[in-house]
Amino acid sequence: LLTGSHYDTVRNGGKYDGRLGIFVPMACVRELKRQGRRLPFAFEVVGFAEEEGQRYKATFLGSGALIGHFDPRWLDQKDADGITMREAMKHAGLDEADIPKIQRDPARYLGFVEVHIEQGPVLTELDLPLGIVTAINGGVRYVGEVIGTASHAGTTPMDRRRDAAAAVAELILYTEQRAAKDGDSVGTVGMLEVPSGSINVVPGRCKFSLDLRAPNNAQRDALADDVLAELKAICERRGVRYEIEESMRASAAPSAPAWQQRWERAVDALGIPLFRMPSGAGHDAMKLHEVMPQAMLFVRGINSGISHNPLESSTNDDIQLAVEAFQHLLNDLATEQAH
Repeated sequence: LLTGSHYDTVRNGGKYDGRLGIFVPMACVRELKRQGRRLPFAFEVVGFAEEEGQRYKATFLGSGALIGHFDPRWLDQKDADGITMREAMKHAGLDEADIPKIQRDPARYLGFVEVHIEQGPVLTELDLPLGIVTAINGGVRYVGEVIGTASHAGTTPMDRRRDAAAAVAELILYTEQRAAKDGDSVGTVGMLEVPSGSINVVPGRCKFSLDLRAPNNAQRDALADDVLAELKAICERRGVRYEIEESMRASAAPSAPAWQQRWERAVDALGIPLFRMPSGAGHDAMKLHEVMPQAMLFVRGINSGISHNPLESSTNDDIQLAVEAFQHLLNDLATEQAH
C-alpha cells in the first residue's frame, strides 16, 4: 500500500496542507512498531516534493516522478532569481540521473490513499471531523484578453462605447451564475487587468484569467463550453473582439469505489456520520490516479477551513480520528489479504 502527501506549501501558507498526510501514516507505523505487529503487505509512506509548483512552473514534481511523468525539460526552468531547477537540485546535493530511478511499478501496489485537510469550510460548517472524497475535480484554465476601443470617458456616449472591461465584467457574472447551476462546479476569474488604464478613459483592453473546475470531465467541459460561448456572444453584442488561450487542463480523478468504501468502513467504525464530497483542490493522488486506484480522506480544518494561509489549522482530536481511521483501513486490508 502506498500513501503520502506533499511537504512543500505555498508562500506564507500554513503547516497542515500536505504534511498532515505524511504524519498520519507515520503515527500508524509508530503504533505498529510499538505493538510489534507486521502487516501482510508492505506499507510505503512518501513525502512528495513540490506539489504546489511555487518556485518553478511545474507542479507535482515528486508524485509525477514516482509514476514516471517527470519531463526533463523542466530542469531548464528558472525561478524568480534566474536559478534553474537543475542548478537548485545540484546545490541540494541531488543528481538528476536519479530521477528515473524512483519510478514505481504500479503492478506491485494495491493502491494509493491520501489523508489531507479539507482546505474549505464544508466539514466545519457541518460539524464533522472527517469527509470521504468521491473525486478530485478536473479543471481547465484560460488566459484571455478582450480588445475594444480606448476613448474619452466624458465625450463617448454610453451607446457608442467599445468597453473591454465591461465585457469581461459581464463574463465574470455569467461564470458565477453558470458554475452555481451545477452545484459542485466552480468558476473563478482570479486575474483582471486593464493595461495602462486611466480614470478618464473607456478601457480599450482588458486581460483576464478563467479557472473552471468540476467533479467529472463531462461536467467541466460543459461548463467551459457555455462560458466560452457566452464570451463570444458578449463580444459580438458589444462590438469588441477577444483572444483566449487554454493554459492548463487536468482530468478529474474519481476515487476507486473499493478504496472509497474502505475509507467509509473506517469512518463508520469510529461512529462518525459518513459525508461524501468532491475535492475542489488538486492533490498528489491525482497523479497516482493515472497508474493505480486511489481514494482520499479529508480532515476538518478550523478557522472556517482556511488554507494557503498561516491561520490554516486542525485540532488534535480530529487528527487523532484520522489516525484511527487509517488504522482501521490497515486492519481491514490486513484481514482481506489474509483471506
